[in-house]
Amino acid sequence: MLQRAADSVRPRTHRSADRGFPQKWLRSLAPLRFAAWVVLDSVHTTRALLRPDGASLWRTGRAWVRYLPSPRTTPFTFSYLVLLLATTLVLRFADPMLTAKLLQLSSTDAHNLWHRPLTSLLSSALWIEDGGWLAYAAIFALVIAPLERRFGPGRTAAVFFSGHVLATLATELPVMALIHSAVLPTSAGQWLDIGVSYGFLTTAGALVHLLRGRARIVALVTMELFVVLVYVADDPGSVDSVVTALGHAFAAHFGLLFWGPRLRMTATTTARARTP
Repeated sequence: MLQRAADSVRPRTHRSADRGFPQKWLRSLAPLRFAAWVVLDSVHTTRALLRPDGASLWRTGRAWVRYLPSPRTTPFTFSYLVLLLATTLVLRFADPMLTAKLLQLSSTDAHNLWHRPLTSLLSSALWIEDGGWLAYAAIFALVIAPLERRFGPGRTAAVFFSGHVLATLATELPVMALIHSAVLPTSAGQWLDIGVSYGFLTTAGALVHLLRGRARIVALVTMELFVVLVYVADDPGSVDSVVTALGHAFAAHFGLLFWGPRLRMTATTTARARTP
């Protein structure tokens, strides 16, 4: 669906900030994920069955449900996922001409940013790859929802969307300058650029900074490898893949170095205020 929509916008091969994110790296790690799932499920089931209080697996499952996004505990994460589900259904079932027009207006490529900057910046984060909603639901539950439970929907939205906007501008403005200087062809400014990966990685970077000790080191290494893996899984030799990888790196480190210290300071101040 995205390929068909993109073909009506420009003659180039479809690219986006979320191309292969997260589907490609999820597929590449499928055997490892399955093995880990088997081990963890076996351990979890054994522990549940051997509990001295006789707690059932059903009770254990209900305990995990509370960590899922919900309108009461994580309204931003939950509402955003509902919105992404709606736009995913539009891509799946709406008329191809309509979806092509919507994606064209939403793309944050250099051409769109020059002619309609506000529209493209706001609407580009409303779309994900057709068929990838479940993967993003898992990602949001693991990364964005925990930050919202601790700092509330307002700060979480600020972290997410500031990363989305600034990473887009930090990568596309140089492209605009290079096109203006004739270093890059005009077609470099007309590729489909949509998705939520910049906002997600900014949130992930902030969350990494809030960890302590070895957990922070492991999470930091994982995040850096994640950015590299997404780049390698794409087309590393193309200009748009390089631009997307730089956007991912900028977003992750913006969350780590800018938002992380500020959120930690907020948490410390709040904890001191609650201490009698």
